[in-house]
Amino acid sequence: MKMEEKIVELLLQYKMHIAFAESCTGGLCAARLVNVASASKVLEISFVTYSEEAKMQYVNVAKNTLDKYGVVSTEVAAEMAEGVAKNACADVGVGVTGLAGPGGGVNPDGEDIPVGTVCFGFYIKGKCEVSKVVFDGCSRNEVRQLACDYVYEKLIDKLTEV
Repeated sequence: MKMEEKIVELLLQYKMHIAFAESCTGGLCAARLVNVASASKVLEISFVTYSEEAKMQYVNVAKNTLDKYGVVSTEVAAEMAEGVAKNACADVGVGVTGLAGPGGGVNPDGEDIPVGTVCFGFYIKGKCEVSKVVFDGCSRNEVRQLACDYVYEKLIDKLTEV
């Protein structure tokens, strides 16, 4: 069974809905779930919030959070996850923000952020967990695919614990 099929199965089992707020993955996570025929029973809406403005407008990321921590941060990923869950009236919200490339970035403290850095937020039934992964030496599309794989692996783990 593919990971996306397992996630849909778990969401159906627990009568839960999911929503994604994606930046660097550009909708890949939501698109992958839609490959499953019964995905419409667990996914009603998701957002690709590529710009800071979109993150603030559609998934309630605070400007102060963006200014203080930068767009590639676990703090922003957490706000994306919670914001998308609340705006979509979903039990599960996933936030993904990062640097797929070709270049890296700098956070507000002046610290370098390497290419391949991706931050994740998982908001499930009122509780949010975050993580940060650096996918070293990968192309832009590899970072995006690996980030999506990571989301699916973590979702299976987290939903199995529900």
